[in-house]
Amino acid sequence: MAWNEWEQLKAEALQRQQGSAAMQLNQLDGGGPPKPSAYGDLKVANDGLTKIGSAAFELYDQLWDKARVSVPSSDSAAADLSKQGFALGAGLKHVSNRWEEQLKSLMDACAHISNHMRVTKKVHDGDEGYIQRQMSSIALLDAGFDERVGAPGEKNKIYGEPSKKKDE
Repeated sequence: MAWNEWEQLKAEALQRQQGSAAMQLNQLDGGGPPKPSAYGDLKVANDGLTKIGSAAFELYDQLWDKARVSVPSSDSAAADLSKQGFALGAGLKHVSNRWEEQLKSLMDACAHISNHMRVTKKVHDGDEGYIQRQMSSIALLDAGFDERVGAPGEKNKIYGEPSKKKDE
């Protein structure tokens, strides 16, 4: 979207607001969020979480093994160049420091993603188990109401015949 389009959209929105004296809330008509059936249930596949976490962990390991290789040699070269009086030594040291800072930041992000996926998977499994336990206890309770002594719609014979004293 170009800047001019953005400015035009903002101006049109402002005109709509000024043209209307009624208060407008930023939500759907009918109030409240849509019902879950309107947009679907939350679905998280543990396979997907595992793959994301594993990929982040693998990237972390590769960064640790391969991307840090240049840091000691760069630092050594920078020190040697500085000892010999070359200004390039300070520049190389600066680049090496920035590389290490950015690498640590990227590795931290990978570790965070990996740990988050592991925790999310564990929490999701726990929630799933809790929901299944709750639903099975409801099903068990509901089954107790379905145990009938007589046919549906008929009076239960266990209570006997109604007395005829009221009719007399």
